[in-house]
Amino acid sequence: MRFAFAGIDFLGDVFETLLARGWEPVRLFSRPCDGIYDFNEVTVARARALRVPVQLARIGPADLAQLKASRCQALIVAGYPWLVRGWEAHIPYAVNFHPSPLPLGRGPYPLFQAILDRVPEWGVTAHVLHPAFDTGPILAQETFPLAPDENHDRLLARCQMAARRIAARLADDLPRLWDRASPQGPGSYWPRMTQAHRTVNWNGSVDDVLRTVRAFGSIEAFAQVNSRLLHVWEASGWREEHRHRPGTLVHRHRDHLVVAARDGFVQLTGWSAYPPKGPRRRD
Repeated sequence: MRFAFAGIDFLGDVFETLLARGWEPVRLFSRPCDGIYDFNEVTVARARALRVPVQLARIGPADLAQLKASRCQALIVAGYPWLVRGWEAHIPYAVNFHPSPLPLGRGPYPLFQAILDRVPEWGVTAHVLHPAFDTGPILAQETFPLAPDENHDRLLARCQMAARRIAARLADDLPRLWDRASPQGPGSYWPRMTQAHRTVNWNGSVDDVLRTVRAFGSIEAFAQVNSRLLHVWEASGWREEHRHRPGTLVHRHRDHLVVAARDGFVQLTGWSAYPPKGPRRRD
């Protein structure tokens, strides 16, 4: 099947899976990335090696018309931030991959909140591309339980692996899955996380603090320590009665900081006082 792919390295395995299944790429649509938290160089390099045209600007009506002229049969979207409307007049199939068990967790990037909210189960969904984000009928979905100590980077890997398996199913059976797609019904929309969501609350319990750090992982949480805003990606802790004010730095050994929480202490072992200048995580 001739297809166009819209996305970045975040779900680039979807692109690779379709190629491995014999699908023929006609165009890659991507977006500018910061090279710190999101990336597209692997996917772009792969497309260029295959001599596939690459576009970093938003898909517009003229692009859809060009896809039709090139006999494109499917538009596969995975990690693309812009809505694509009006494809129905140009392409037989348009599918979006979303890293949540829809209709739960619609929105730009729901993995953080899944951990913060301690949801028991998570997943990945492939659905028909609709005019509203993440609302189209479901073609395929895979779910899995979340561990009590789930962290962002592990959850991301699990979503990427599930997306790859779903892509293989779509590659082999898209027309049948399309005909049998089921409407979602009512769901929930989770907006983008703010800095406040990413900031540790030292008045919370040790478990609350560690959950915030795990929820953002190498994307980094923020922690106010001695009037300094730290970028934190690794921590551990323990419960212990004490008389320190929450947020107090009570011990330091080299770069390991021990800070008081409401019911114990948290040791920051991966942190920086400065924003990252290069990648700590690669999609």
